[in-house]
Amino acid sequence: MRITQVPFAICITLPLAACAAGSAAPALHDLVIRGGTIYDGSGGAAAVGDVAIDGDKVVSVGPAARGRTEIDATGLAVAPGFINTHSWATESLIVDGRGLGDLKQGVTLEVMGEGWTMGPLNEKMKQLQAARLGDVKYDITWTSLGEYLAGLEKSGISPNVASFVGASTVRIHELGEDDVDPTPEQLKRMQALVRSAMNEGALGVGSALIYAPGSFAETAELVALMQAAGPCGGRYISHMRSEGDSILQAVDELIDIARQSKAPAIIYHLKQAGKDNWDTLDPVIAKVEAAQKEGLDITATMYTYPAGATGLDAAMPLWVQAGGEEAWIQRLKDPAIRAKVAAEMKAPGKGWENLYYQAGTPDGLLLLGFKSEKLKPLTGKTLGEVARERGKSPEETAMDLVVEDGSRVGTAYFLMSEANVAKQTTLPWMSYGSDADAPATEGVFLKSSTHPRAYGNIPRLLGKYVRDEKTISLSQAVRQLTSFSAQQLGIEGRGRLAPGYYADVVVFDPATIADKATFDKPHQYSVGVRDVFVNGQQVLKNGEPTAARPGRFVKGPGAGKCPA
Repeated sequence: MRITQVPFAICITLPLAACAAGSAAPALHDLVIRGGTIYDGSGGAAAVGDVAIDGDKVVSVGPAARGRTEIDATGLAVAPGFINTHSWATESLIVDGRGLGDLKQGVTLEVMGEGWTMGPLNEKMKQLQAARLGDVKYDITWTSLGEYLAGLEKSGISPNVASFVGASTVRIHELGEDDVDPTPEQLKRMQALVRSAMNEGALGVGSALIYAPGSFAETAELVALMQAAGPCGGRYISHMRSEGDSILQAVDELIDIARQSKAPAIIYHLKQAGKDNWDTLDPVIAKVEAAQKEGLDITATMYTYPAGATGLDAAMPLWVQAGGEEAWIQRLKDPAIRAKVAAEMKAPGKGWENLYYQAGTPDGLLLLGFKSEKLKPLTGKTLGEVARERGKSPEETAMDLVVEDGSRVGTAYFLMSEANVAKQTTLPWMSYGSDADAPATEGVFLKSSTHPRAYGNIPRLLGKYVRDEKTISLSQAVRQLTSFSAQQLGIEGRGRLAPGYYADVVVFDPATIADKATFDKPHQYSVGVRDVFVNGQQVLKNGEPTAARPGRFVKGPGAGKCPA
């Protein structure tokens, strides 16, 4: 990369005609990214040219005048910064504001909000959250979601941040973690919490319906929350009630919520979990596209791997988890309850999503993270391996690990078909979310393993699927990572390289961009992204982070406008 600092007195370096008497001096921009192949986010054909930036905005795309700073992007792609539409960087950005795992993928906006969010919190929720912290420790100094996001901005972060408000969080705030239905008065208070979050800048409501206590919410409750968020420009985004045996019914529920609330709806990390369900992709696509023809705004996100990652809670029935993590762990100490749980783990889930069964074998569950130092040596082993080492059944072993660790135990589940992942990349209504934090290959993050999507979700799309398998063109992939994602989320002013848009920019090499992280060795950065700019400031230079922390709290359309 060649960076040129251009002096103010530029006339002597220009052709004589440009400095002739009466001629206006050419514009001198703060920054010009020169000579790259520009993918402007529209999905149209790329063109070689320059991107000129003044302050935090793009001012021109095409041939540009001089810049106080100039960056040579010859032979490289220049695109709007990529949007991670499903991020779990909620904790990692508190302890490391660089967000390196995502920054080196070209991510300039982290969008959070799957079910649980960092607000609104009450005192009991703060105490429980503090008690349940794993390797990443922090003080909870905020109460509302807006206060948390504003606090990230104030602390100094490289990427921008945005969030939905969690339906589970709102439910816990008013109802706790039991399997109960809200009274009319409680539901009104839950709606008020949603409107307050929308007024602060939330993008909408996010649900996670396979996990307790979010799973205890019935459709009518979710519709009511969206009836509070929808008039404020809110979207509904959901980890649906099923991604496996009942996926078609789950899609119907999401579409019904969109129809009743008159709000757009987005399927979080679309997948077909379990080999017996791999043939449901086409019927799911048909349902979504039929709803689109009806006039409903239904879209999806995905990650580019055949395994998901969650906890061992997704291997056990919901009834045993009612009341919260502590109540669940206590129940697992009862021999009669353990016997009942083990029996249910071995069969398809009835009224719950049994990822243990869908993985097909206990060796399809990879243990990623423990709180206990004593158990950390098990990291990277499969549940089957640990069960054989202990001489117990895998079901008993799973329950033992939860009790011994005092946590849900981070776990990857191998559930999906590579062919379906590839086919999903061809869908024009798909955006890309890692469903992971934004870690670094150092410090506290090395105390646990992780899913490789934390380091490679986007480069895997651009390398494996765009360049190598050609499932989608580079121009279209950039569109879906940028302007489509912004439109999908209701975010204005980002996702394009066009005058007036915020200057979130990524410079990368289409020939070399690739993910390096694997399930065996996940803590590896991707390659091929050279430079990243956020709000006009360079946060990645020659593949390495700078000291700049220009990230902002990006607010939804209801900010300051949603009535209480």
